[in-house]
Amino acid sequence: MLKKFAALFLALGVVAMVMAGCGKSDDKAKDGNKDGSKGFVPKELTIGFVPSQNAETLEAKAKPLAELLEKEIGIPVKVKVTTDYNGVVEAMGSKQLDLGFLPPTDYVLAHEKGYADVLLQALRNGVDPETGKQTDELVDYYYSGVLVRKDSGINSIKDLKGKRIGYQAPTSSAGYVWPAVEMKKEGVDAQKDVKYVQLQGHDKGVQGVLSEDIDAAAVFVDARNIVEKEYPNVYKDTKYLFLTDKIPNDTISVRPDMDQAWKDKIADAFVKIGEDEKGKEIIKAIYTHVGYKKSQDSNFDVVREYTKKIEEVGK
Repeated sequence: MLKKFAALFLALGVVAMVMAGCGKSDDKAKDGNKDGSKGFVPKELTIGFVPSQNAETLEAKAKPLAELLEKEIGIPVKVKVTTDYNGVVEAMGSKQLDLGFLPPTDYVLAHEKGYADVLLQALRNGVDPETGKQTDELVDYYYSGVLVRKDSGINSIKDLKGKRIGYQAPTSSAGYVWPAVEMKKEGVDAQKDVKYVQLQGHDKGVQGVLSEDIDAAAVFVDARNIVEKEYPNVYKDTKYLFLTDKIPNDTISVRPDMDQAWKDKIADAFVKIGEDEKGKEIIKAIYTHVGYKKSQDSNFDVVREYTKKIEEVGK
């Protein structure tokens, strides 16, 4: 299984996701041109999401966002929820999706394939990793870390050897890549030296640590907020073994051939939604976003550096 994960990552994704009926046929689109001539003009917009927490509720949370976006851009907006980000990437490449909410690593993979251009970067409240409490500062980055129980006896990265560690998909920035690189620096291979358990959703990582189904989990800081109502002692019972360097916040990425005027229109609409109190509540419920800022590809050069480093893990 681990070899399959590594092969998937190194091949930059190879599994195509068939999403019947969710996009527009290619004959309705023209290729975008660098000279500014008209590119693809959508008659409806299809957006791809992947659960970062409870998969069953994501679609219900995303539909109100689609309704707000419809009002702003004046065309129908459809929501598609896939099981993994590779599905979103491949669907954008085949023009079955027009827009995708992509984490930084998946955005870089999609961009290198020519499937996506970054449109926006999410803003979030800063988080105090000690208390899990949010600050008033809005930032375009976040941290990841490996979460353990305080009574686990795990007090250093070397203590992770032989332990059961929950990860997200092998392209997940917070759920695998950044923590795995940090572990490698300390001589612990995130695949060979531990028992690799793949999870779907950062909430599942926190819950797994609390229930002791796994010994540790790679999660974004602070994923404990997701489960605090259900597990009020989560901060008391857990700690971060270490924190990673900064990770650029999630992207909203667009198919590259879209008409520039429409790219701008959609970007402006998302920024406006993030500035509205009702809109802010909706986007926060989906991915803990509290707003958006326009972005550029060079913001993700650090991701490319980590992509090279992660290739050494498991060798």
